[in-house]
Amino acid sequence: MRSGDRDDLDLTDEATYERLRSPSRRALLRLSAGAGLSAGLGGGLLTALGPPAAAAAGGIVKPLPPELFISHGTNAEMRWEAMRRQGYLTPADRFFVRNHTATPLIDARTWSLKLWGTGLRGRPTEDSPVELTYEDLLDLPSETLTASIECTGNGRGFFASQQGQEASGTPWKLGAVGVARWHGVRLSTVLRRAGITREAVDIMPRGLDADYVDKGENLGRVRRPLPVAKAMKDVLLAYRMNGAPLPADHGHPVRLVVPSWVGIASVKWLGDIQVADEPLFSPWNTRFYRLFGPAYPPDGSAPLTRMNVKSAFELPWEAELPAARPLALRGRSWSGGGRILRVEVSADGGATWRPARLRDRHPDPRGWARWEFGWQPSRPGPYELLARATDETGATQPATVPFNRLGYLFGAVVRHPVTVI
Repeated sequence: MRSGDRDDLDLTDEATYERLRSPSRRALLRLSAGAGLSAGLGGGLLTALGPPAAAAAGGIVKPLPPELFISHGTNAEMRWEAMRRQGYLTPADRFFVRNHTATPLIDARTWSLKLWGTGLRGRPTEDSPVELTYEDLLDLPSETLTASIECTGNGRGFFASQQGQEASGTPWKLGAVGVARWHGVRLSTVLRRAGITREAVDIMPRGLDADYVDKGENLGRVRRPLPVAKAMKDVLLAYRMNGAPLPADHGHPVRLVVPSWVGIASVKWLGDIQVADEPLFSPWNTRFYRLFGPAYPPDGSAPLTRMNVKSAFELPWEAELPAARPLALRGRSWSGGGRILRVEVSADGGATWRPARLRDRHPDPRGWARWEFGWQPSRPGPYELLARATDETGATQPATVPFNRLGYLFGAVVRHPVTVI
């Protein structure tokens, strides 16, 4: 397929993405079953980029006070009540953390971004790449982007608690998401400077965190291909978050921000980018980040790209609420499909629904919409609060979703328990 043809495709559509990148899903699964996948088609993907970065003790650098976070080992989930009385953005001190291993500590003064591969002029190699220092990036034209980043498994725990189907992985509720103001350089600017060619098909960003070992198998550093059309469209190389340099846990010194896509695409601690004139593969688009289960083909769905619609109340789980006065329930809804147009709330377990008031006049299509709902409980006792959102594509949160073994993309309406006292 010619480069111009690729530009006309919607590469946030999973089926289109799959047709472009892979003629055979079964071939991908055969690749993912062998050690050869870890090397990728470009070769040398497990080669170290230099001395290993020092890992933070305990896996995460920033404090994780229990009133802000639920700890999941090397991951940390934001408590939704921590967003009460906050503004539109998620402060860095309460932004969720998703690590495959541990947060590396990287000195921006010695860091450089390496670009290499058959999709660049001169076909630079991994051993002799095009390099940009941190100062080089600061000297390039920059811009600011407000966007959410969300773990693909956000809501995974509800497969078990609401649908009785246990999925593997971190049992997130809804706190593996955040919206920040990211500042940096467009990836397209850097790729053009490095000499991207019309023959380029895929890029493969790779992080500088330690190798990830799955069931005894070393899969190398986290890396996941992006089609060139998406890379050139709206992806940012971010070095600031909410007006400050990136914190260590969120990708210092430089990370990718891939708006609307699954969080794994927004690679943290960016170290190098392979640019190829043929499709690229890694465990993160073959073994992981596809849907496997009874409702899907035996070899899995297409690689996951766009996130789905979700809603959350700014309330503690199993919150206790006063019965003596009307309540103003607040929450946020978001979607990889675009702007949130409508939010409805049920206080009777889904029997009836009423519209919530959107608090943001023009919700950002790459962020979230804040909303408010007035509620006067009829009696003390237990309740289940439900919120469902509809985005500009017409996608609405369903009552249930098909099960997948890795627990990705739980987008059903969540039943939030509260007690009125």
